[in-house]
Amino acid sequence: MTALADGAPCWADVMLPDPERGKRFYGDLLGWTFSGGAAEFGGYIQAFRNGKKAAGLMPRQDEASPIAWGLYFATGDIGRTETLIRDAGGRILAAPAEVGALGSMLVAVDPTGAVFGAWQAGTHLGFETGQEPGGYLWMGLHTRDAAAADAFYGKVFGFEGVADSPMARPGFLPWRLPGHAREIGCRIAMDATFPPQVPAHFLVCFLVDEMDAAVRTATALGGSVVVRPKQTPGGPFAVFSDNQGATFGVIGLK
Repeated sequence: MTALADGAPCWADVMLPDPERGKRFYGDLLGWTFSGGAAEFGGYIQAFRNGKKAAGLMPRQDEASPIAWGLYFATGDIGRTETLIRDAGGRILAAPAEVGALGSMLVAVDPTGAVFGAWQAGTHLGFETGQEPGGYLWMGLHTRDAAAADAFYGKVFGFEGVADSPMARPGFLPWRLPGHAREIGCRIAMDATFPPQVPAHFLVCFLVDEMDAAVRTATALGGSVVVRPKQTPGGPFAVFSDNQGATFGVIGLK
């Protein structure tokens, strides 16, 4: 496996008050198994699907930290990415730092308020799962300033809007990387249906075998359905909240 292309979503992790409860939830829902928490990295836990790296779970450090999924984009030069973020109007929340031999990361917020990370790979290249059940599949940036978001991510990561995509519609613009045909995610304009207290955010989406079964499993495990399943060109889609309040998307096989 080689490092992912610059700008590609390369990793996702969730911050939880109780990672053990998180392991039970995501293990049953997505078929993940887990490493022991790495003490040198604050108890960080890696999740695997069929032996392939799928995502991460980390203990929440304090009550001020959000219970939420975070998304990281690949970069071959994290220092340059930091500069691009600042120049494009973003703000750095955590400056570039090495994570042992695994790689280097930063955390930033875009001009519309969405938090994201950048990752320069060392020994940890990112997702090993592909388009398979239990694997990461899609991301959606929800923002109240679509034009600012499009401009920012275009400057920082080169994202291109795909206006002629079958999925494109008013307020929903798929994105792709320069020179790549496959869409990597989308930008969604938040409208009045979103409560005003909900900030701009990235929704991380995973693939499941069958949507109805996923709904039953998630609710039985103490989670809830935030957005009921609906049909999309990419397959049935829903938004769940896990058993501790972190929201994420699920997409069923077509």
